[in-house]
Amino acid sequence: MNKLIKNVLNTIEKKGFEAYVVGGYVRDLLLGRLSYDVDICTNATPKELIAIFPQAGTKNLGGIYFKVKEYNFEIMTYREEIKYENRRPVKYNYINNLLQDLKRRDFTINAICMNLNGDIIDLLKGTQDLSKRSIRMIGDAKIKIKEDPLRILRGVRFATVLDFGIEPSLYDCFLKYKDEVKKLSTTRIKEELDKILISLNPIKGLKLLDNLGILKVLGISYKDIVPVKNIEGMYAQIEVNIKLPFTKTERENIKSIKEIIKNGEINNMILYKKGLYICLVAGEILNISKKEINKMYKSLSIHEKKDIDISFQDIGDILNINNSKRIGLIIKEIEKLILKNKIRNKKSEIIKYLKENKDRWMA
Repeated sequence: MNKLIKNVLNTIEKKGFEAYVVGGYVRDLLLGRLSYDVDICTNATPKELIAIFPQAGTKNLGGIYFKVKEYNFEIMTYREEIKYENRRPVKYNYINNLLQDLKRRDFTINAICMNLNGDIIDLLKGTQDLSKRSIRMIGDAKIKIKEDPLRILRGVRFATVLDFGIEPSLYDCFLKYKDEVKKLSTTRIKEELDKILISLNPIKGLKLLDNLGILKVLGISYKDIVPVKNIEGMYAQIEVNIKLPFTKTERENIKSIKEIIKNGEINNMILYKKGLYICLVAGEILNISKKEINKMYKSLSIHEKKDIDISFQDIGDILNINNSKRIGLIIKEIEKLILKNKIRNKKSEIIKYLKENKDRWMA
């Protein structure tokens, strides 16, 4: 265990309280995976925690959080959750019992604890499920899903990211209660989908979601997928018929990548219009090497309109035109000819071309 984490645990224990690292950090440590998000559970109350860590921020349900170097700490008081509304516990009690606190959690692999000495405390047999590479719910799966349907997507996400199986009875429960995911906010749905899509095995995640009927419930479909590390590139390969909270830029990028994939090639005109970033993402999906795309981009005579070696005013003066719309169309034609290497981006050549075609534009 890292010394920084030991120091936080020791600080709590010196005040007379219990403290254990729990959840993802312990799970990932046992799996040999790096993690910098550290959850700690304790019998110290929120008020007592603030007194111990006065600079910490406060969270919902009474927890605190702070950062030490690269580690993000979140410390929560043991609690039992009595009533849920909209997947949030609205009635709960702080308690002094580690086991009861662990029982409120979702999966056994996320309920393994570690003490100050680095000893593993496994009260719900999570290490057995790690060994079996299995996702198993703590307690009654039906009740847990009804409390918080996000646990369905989280279960699929953990199975995908960790390359685990879903315990058969839990799989059946996910299948039976798949419609519960309709109750989730689109923000939560997108957060889980993002993690599935940029995992090392997104196809497994999509197949799981498809076999469970969850994609249909969410209005999502796909055919062939080429796994890429870029999240916009992944979304460009699936059809999403629910309004996920993409930013305007994300929507535009996804649309552009889709268009290039449909076109099936990348040429000078596409590189110019869509830009290098979009073309590199689409190129990976189309199996066009980054080296080739970068070479094409560097060879472009122009990368944007302002690179054209003649001004709007010059064209108006040369052709004696003051119609801005017509001049705009002329610039567009020149732009296309330069990108197709029909004329060079030199003012003298562009002027020559304009004069040779003056009658056509003056008609």
